Parts: sequence; structure tokens; C-alpha cells
Amino acid sequence: METAVFEEVDPASDCDCPGCVHWRRVLPHSRTGRTGGHPAAHRAVILAAAASATLGIGHAVPAAAVPLAPDRPAVPAGDEPDTPQGGKAPLHGPAGTPVKPTGPVKTPATTRAEIIERARTWVAAKVPYSMYDYWFDGYRQDCSGYVSMAWNLPGNEWTGSLDQYSVRIAKDDLQPGDILLFHNPVNPEQGSHVVLFGGWTDDTHTYYTAYEQTRPTTRLQSTPYAYWSHSDDYLAYRYKGLAGGTAGASTDSGGAKPDSGNAKPGAGKTATAYPGAAYFGPGANNKYVTELGRMLVGHGAGPFYTSGPGPRWSDTDRRATQAFQRAQGWSGADADGYPGPRTWTLLATGTGRNIAAGAAGPTAPSSHGVPGYPGRALFRPGAANEYVTRLGRQLVKKGYGKHYTTGPGPRWSEADRRSVEAFQRAQGWRGGAADGYPGPETWRRLFS
Repeated sequence: METAVFEEVDPASDCDCPGCVHWRRVLPHSRTGRTGGHPAAHRAVILAAAASATLGIGHAVPAAAVPLAPDRPAVPAGDEPDTPQGGKAPLHGPAGTPVKPTGPVKTPATTRAEIIERARTWVAAKVPYSMYDYWFDGYRQDCSGYVSMAWNLPGNEWTGSLDQYSVRIAKDDLQPGDILLFHNPVNPEQGSHVVLFGGWTDDTHTYYTAYEQTRPTTRLQSTPYAYWSHSDDYLAYRYKGLAGGTAGASTDSGGAKPDSGNAKPGAGKTATAYPGAAYFGPGANNKYVTELGRMLVGHGAGPFYTSGPGPRWSDTDRRATQAFQRAQGWSGADADGYPGPRTWTLLATGTGRNIAAGAAGPTAPSSHGVPGYPGRALFRPGAANEYVTRLGRQLVKKGYGKHYTTGPGPRWSEADRRSVEAFQRAQGWRGGAADGYPGPETWRRLFS
């Protein structure tokens, strides 16, 4: 007998009914605007057969054929994820032809700090992905338009022309403001994509922070090198107009007292001026706490946050800040977890050292005699916790990440279940032993 799978369908982000308008206003950061459906009539529940033969799981279904089929980044329609670039549009130029410069390529001078600052403006604004629309700054709202904006290019480029504004570099030379580019010249709409490199998340150089324009909106996320799919096809590039070639790439070795306010001259332009110590600490709730968290994530603090940085100060912010301060070689009162001017400057300019891997803190609990296994209840539809993220990252690391289109996250999804099932089947298990839900033995083998 086939096992039933239930999937919630979320409301469309552009629905203008009173209910949707109300919830978008009171819940500006809600993820419910990603997909099809209608909240005013209650969230729909779709009953689908788990067997791929029943509903053709593994084959993409055109949205026009199934109006309510969700375009969910975390739930792939097939084994090969849809390209973040989308279908043919202005990306390919008039009549589908590539856009080529009509004159000399112009590369306005900029710095790494300015590139990251511009990239953060779209992350903060949650700019919707579109290959047809243009944001208020005049740049096209797709991945190559995003890079064109961050690099401050005079026009909107595409994946087939960005290499003209940059030079190839090696993986080990990657620094904040560089890009990872995959262009498929044979079939540009299949896989072509580009992301901004924001810094390594650990010293193994297996994960990095990516600034990326993709569905549904601009995001900042820890990403496996080089990308979730087509990893071997991504190439690293550095913008030709980068001031000094390595601006903002050095680390600070000392000099002034870390947070005394005596930052070294030429440390770079900060995205936002340091607002003052009063904005950080217990009870604080403001946009600067969110900005601090996002900068920390860009320097390797992603494992500290289970649901993403927010405006309310928490112990997570303090621990992440302290880890960054210790990564600079500071100790004692200089690494108390509260950001001063120097901490803020190093974060904002991208000149500080990244947080080392494994600094996120508490060890997972033990369950069923298996160290770190938290129990079955944390891996079920509706679950949202740090262990789901940890499970997903380990699956990707072990080579079972093809079902993820946006990367593992804290909310349990069909992509998580299918990835676990693939791992279980690789162990030779069948039937109920390969149901896609991790038990103690699955956890032990996966993390051993």
C-alpha cells in the first residue's frame, strides 16, 4: 500500500485580496508568499501518493497545467532542479540573441566594501526575482542583474557577458565581492547562474556565504562550494575595476585596542556607520541588530543562527559576535560579545577574519543510544529546528544533496525526506526501513 504524503500550499505573493494584503502588511517577513494557494480560504492540503509512478514525481509539471503547483525552492519538481535563471527573457537580449557590448567594456572603479554594501541593499529589501522587471535602481531583478548592480556596471549584463568585466581566479584566491559563474552557452536557460562570494564559512573551504538573486527574493545563505547543482561548472571571477585589485581583502593584525574606536585608517567604508553600543544588548530591538547578524553570517556565523538574524537581540547574537571577536585574536573584555566600533568596521568592510568551523557551540543531545541524535519527533512535516538543517548539510556533504534546490534549512521539507530516503536505500534498505525519516541507525551512519 502506498504511503500518503501531505504538503501544504502557501498563498501567492502577488495576491491582492484583503486577506493577503493584510498578512503581507502585518507579517512582512513571512515566507507564506512563496507559492500558490489562498489563505483566506484556509491553507490547502494536497494528498499525493509517494510512489513516483502515481504522480510522476521526478518530472517537472508546467505551472500552466497545474495552477496550484507550487514553485517551492525547497521541494524540487524533479531530480534536476530548475535553473535559477528561469526561461528566455531579456537575459538573452532582443529576439533571444546574446547581449554584447557595442563599445569598449567600461569597468567603473569600486571596492570590495562597496560591492558588499550594494549587495546587502537588495538582501535587506528582499527584492523579488524577475527576469522581466527592474528594481528602483534600474537593474534587472535576476541573478546577473544583481551582480551588475553590486559591481556598479553601467548596464544590465547576463551570464554570457559578465566574464568580459572580470578575470579568472583560482578557488583559493576567492575574496568577498568576487563571483562564481556558470554559463551554459549551448542552452543558456539550463543551469546558467551567478552568485556573489561573501567569504568562507569555515577553514575547510567547503561552504561559503553566497549573496544571490533567486526565487523568491534576494538571499544571503551558506552554500556548498561551488553551488548546489552543476558545481563542477562554476568558475571564479574577479571584477576588473576593483580598486587596488585586492581592496578590502586583508585581515587586521592589531594596532589599536579592538573596540576602542581607534580603527586603523583606510580600513574601508562601512555599509552603515556604527550606531553606538546602546543598540546592542538585552532588550534591544532594532534594524542594527539585524544588520549585525547578517554581517556575522557573512563571516562564518551561519551555524549559530537556526532561523536567521532578526531585529531582537538574543544570546545567539552575543555568541556569534564573541566568536567573530575571538577569530580576530581578541580575548577578555575585548571579546565580550558586544560589538564596538572596531568590530563593526571589520564586519562591514569584510576585512576581519572569518569564524572558524565548529565554533557554534553546544553539542547536540543524545537519544536512543546514539550521540547527537535528537529523536524522531524533530524530523516530521511541520518541524522546524536546527537539527533539520544539520541533517541536510550532512546529506549534501555525503553526496545526497541533489534534491535540494535552495539548500538545507530548518524547516522539514520533501527534499529532506527524499534525500534521507536516497541515503537509506544506498545502505541496502528497502520498504519501511527506507521511508525517508531518519532513525538512530540512519543518523549514526550518516554522521559516522
